Amino acid sequence: MIWIWRLFKFLILLVVIYATARFGVVYFGSQLQGERDPYIQLPTPASVVLRWQTLENRMGVVRYGVDEDHLNLTALEDEVGKEHSVKIDGLDPDTRYYYEVGDIGGYSRGGTSKDWFRTLPMPGTERPARIWVIGDSGQPGRVADDVRDSMEQWVAANPRRGLPALDVWIDLGDLAYTSGTDKQFQAALFDTYPDLLRNTALWPVYGNHDARRWTYFRLFTLPEHGEAGGVASATEHYYSFTFGDVHFVILDSESSSVARGSNMVEWLQRDLDKNRSEWLIAAFHHPPYSKGSHDSDDYSDSGGRMVDIRRHLLPILEAAGVDLVLSGHSHMYERSYLIDCAYGGSADFGPNRIVSDGVEHHNARYIKPEQDKTHSGTVYVVDGSSSKVDVAPINHPAMPVSMLEAGSLIIDIDGDTLTSRFLNDKGEVKDEFSITQQAGYDSGYAGCTPDSTPVANDAVTQQASETE
Repeated sequence: MIWIWRLFKFLILLVVIYATARFGVVYFGSQLQGERDPYIQLPTPASVVLRWQTLENRMGVVRYGVDEDHLNLTALEDEVGKEHSVKIDGLDPDTRYYYEVGDIGGYSRGGTSKDWFRTLPMPGTERPARIWVIGDSGQPGRVADDVRDSMEQWVAANPRRGLPALDVWIDLGDLAYTSGTDKQFQAALFDTYPDLLRNTALWPVYGNHDARRWTYFRLFTLPEHGEAGGVASATEHYYSFTFGDVHFVILDSESSSVARGSNMVEWLQRDLDKNRSEWLIAAFHHPPYSKGSHDSDDYSDSGGRMVDIRRHLLPILEAAGVDLVLSGHSHMYERSYLIDCAYGGSADFGPNRIVSDGVEHHNARYIKPEQDKTHSGTVYVVDGSSSKVDVAPINHPAMPVSMLEAGSLIIDIDGDTLTSRFLNDKGEVKDEFSITQQAGYDSGYAGCTPDSTPVANDAVTQQASETE
């Protein structure tokens, strides 16, 4: 028996050594090191946060103003440090401000035509919105660079008078491969999008690779207190914000439970109940429908998250009239019909779940009623190929358009119409669809039936609850 006890102690020692070493790898990989240029965070109609990093301890100062040549206002940091975060309050809504940053000894970075930020318009304001959506952007290199350049060239060729090139920038998760270290974030995010970060806030989604370190939450300042519109979530894992008449809900499909009664689901319901925006867009990492590098039918894939999301989150979102749901995770592009109540697997999907087929696959035109949008149809998009593309069957029956192409989404919302374009890394628009809200419209869709709604005690739901 002595040898068994010695073996047990030896195994315990190995576990302790491994755990200690693993903690060290995660901890030191999450440390923020080196210099980092200023980047915009958490814009609201009346405030913004500017962040940057220095090699030595400094007390950060921001000088700003509406005139590029006359920065007459200043904001001072509260503490001395290397990681700087300055919140500027008392701003006017939907207004461009120029800035430069430094310390009490002088200003060292900024003060150029690229160094500006724009506050959000007041919630409910009718104003065109242009949204750039990337996903799984964490692998730096030619593909990511070409996707970025294609977007910049397209928006330059399609300008909006009196408005910036972009209003909202969303990343659908996995911002840094392979492990979400600070070094990997530097290469995939800060070195890949240096100019855009100086003037456009990134609204990130928490992905499975981002969750391997603590860097993600050290880099971003997110609206856990409802500062940018919506209900306070009390966490940066999930949040909401409102741009004019568009409400965005950003969910954590990686580490937050989607079970009924969970903190995130309860918050989501409160947020949606209070939302009065004309447009509703939801974003999270794991796609409810995909036959890409991940299979949404397979409960063993990604810990069953895709199945759980489809069965638990989608009924809530669709009951609230969500117009568009964005996900990544699968490294390709997939786009659904305008669908509703498809909570089962791909084998269960049929024409009775299609509210509209859009007539033309690559130029689909969907119509929804302007009032009472509950269960009136949602388009689901997988946009996970902004830095790499995998090989997969891409044959989900809910997705009439699927492509093994690198690219990103450019979404324009103007009045009663949302237009989304999938722009590949060569600058080609490979897919386009629109959703138009029309008063008095009747699609003829029969709506949800009792047998299409998840049952609390069925086998899949029971399995999901046991794993949470």
